[in-house]
Amino acid sequence: MLFILGVLVIVVGVALSIALHEIGHLLPAKKFGVKVTQYMVGFGPTVWSRKRGETEYGIKAIPLGGYVRMIGMLPPRPGDKPGELRTLSTGRFSQMVDQARADALEEVAPGDEDRVFYKLHPAKKIIIMLGGPMVNLVIAAVLLTGVITLYGLPQVVPKVGLLSACVPTAAPTLALPQPTCAPGDPQAPSVAGGLQQNDRILSVDSAPITTWDQVTAAIRDHAGQSLQMVVQRGDQQVPITVTPASLERATYDAEGNPVTKDGQLVLAKTGFLGVTPGQDLVKTPIWDAPQFVWKQAVQTASIIVKIPQKMAGVVQAAFGSGERDPNGPISVVGVGRIGGEVAAADIPADEGGNWLKLIQLVLLVASLNLALFVFNLVPLLPLDGGHVAGAIWEWVKRTVARLRDRPDPGYVDVAKGLPIAYGMSLVLITMSVLLIYADIVKPIRLFG
Repeated sequence: MLFILGVLVIVVGVALSIALHEIGHLLPAKKFGVKVTQYMVGFGPTVWSRKRGETEYGIKAIPLGGYVRMIGMLPPRPGDKPGELRTLSTGRFSQMVDQARADALEEVAPGDEDRVFYKLHPAKKIIIMLGGPMVNLVIAAVLLTGVITLYGLPQVVPKVGLLSACVPTAAPTLALPQPTCAPGDPQAPSVAGGLQQNDRILSVDSAPITTWDQVTAAIRDHAGQSLQMVVQRGDQQVPITVTPASLERATYDAEGNPVTKDGQLVLAKTGFLGVTPGQDLVKTPIWDAPQFVWKQAVQTASIIVKIPQKMAGVVQAAFGSGERDPNGPISVVGVGRIGGEVAAADIPADEGGNWLKLIQLVLLVASLNLALFVFNLVPLLPLDGGHVAGAIWEWVKRTVARLRDRPDPGYVDVAKGLPIAYGMSLVLITMSVLLIYADIVKPIRLFG
């Protein structure tokens, strides 16, 4: 039941995100006088609809998107008249473009000639087409800000996390740059000195500690030398004496890769205590929220850019023996499954319990909205960014013509981009089908 509940939360979150995205197009379109004939959430057969004024509002059977139908999205060629289909080429794509023009012109009823989208000032076109993605950005920003300011995010703090059982004495190799414990290895200094999990380190050699980096620096610089620590353990402050072991360990570059020279690891002498940092939930000041949201948007964009190259791995996993990349693309089905796993997970109350589950579901919905925001900004039809690019180009052409005292070049003919739109639609449909199939036969699992 909890799994189903988690899936339902994601389904409702996706549906609301799509519905609000389309409202982001609908409201400015109506504000600028464009006639909107349909507002639909989903694709395929209509499940429910009601007409209010000149607009039909409804829900369709396949909840994988939505649309707002505005009349006059495509400008006519000079001389085109309603009901007339003029074919200037025998090519398949050209005929499809001509048909699309005719269909768009047919939607313009007598008296609506000045309520068409293509006659708007480019700035208004941009506002309408950016309205949807901006709504998704606002949703993501509100959800993320609420989580990081009211609940907090796990951050590394000067607290003892996991303790190593021993001092790994094996030499690092390219295959194993971080050696593990072996029989006969000596006891870890952290255990020998009496450190315990969740001890919060208050000071080292009388120097106050506020970050884990300070602890790391002290351990690294005191190989073979004793350190006097004071830790907070429950309600008590406990003095601890530890002596970091002296080891040679691999060095790493800024990207976290082992540094090598002539095919060999570059080693450095360092102190080893045998302890990893702990984490606490730390609330973020609200004035830092915009920077956090921006970083998440940039990270989302970097992932979306890599989707084409990662699709090869998805295909190999779905139809072969390959494993799914946990950081690779997933479909709405995959997101719903993850939502179900989160809701059904057995998380102890002292580790967050149901609150942590709720926060994870909220973060999933926020991530989806960031993905919708970034993806729709791609400047290719049929995405919103394609229409924005057309409006910007029209604005530039008209501005240049005006500055050079030349005749108005007219509207940018976005219909010429329809072959790209058809190709993009085919690619998106194919990718969606592949991802859905992969998420069914070989899903990405959070908990193994």
